[in-house]
Amino acid sequence: MHDITLTLNGAAVTARVAPGTTLVALIRDQLALTGTHIGCDTAQCGACMVHVDGVPVKSCAMLAVQADGRRIGTIEGMAEDGRMSALQAAFREHHALQCGFCTPGMVMSAAGIIDRHGANVDDATIRRALEGNICRCTGYHNIVKAIRSAAAATA
Repeated sequence: MHDITLTLNGAAVTARVAPGTTLVALIRDQLALTGTHIGCDTAQCGACMVHVDGVPVKSCAMLAVQADGRRIGTIEGMAEDGRMSALQAAFREHHALQCGFCTPGMVMSAAGIIDRHGANVDDATIRRALEGNICRCTGYHNIVKAIRSAAAATA
């Protein structure tokens, strides 16, 4: 077992983890933040996307011990003063939520897209950047609209 310390959504957290514990298992099972989903468990679908030191990472492909000393952000940390962030509100406004299973990972990826590309990100760039996130509902059209809208609002 390993003792690790990390910053989770701005709060210091200490945990004892087995060497093979994935970051998503730590977040969901030990730290009880269930907004991060386990989809494929093979780092293909993006449902487990979190931010590690501000960069989107698939948490099923990262060991919890690798998070020691790092800043981890989850969907629960996206709200601002208890209210949805502008990005979350854009997902709701543009009907980008669909069944909702992939939504937390999509939002975390979207935040990374906006951080990297800024206010003028185009649809092709958004679609290319979302290739690591799989939505099994109806498609990405409204997700792309929501991300473009939230990005434009940052200008």
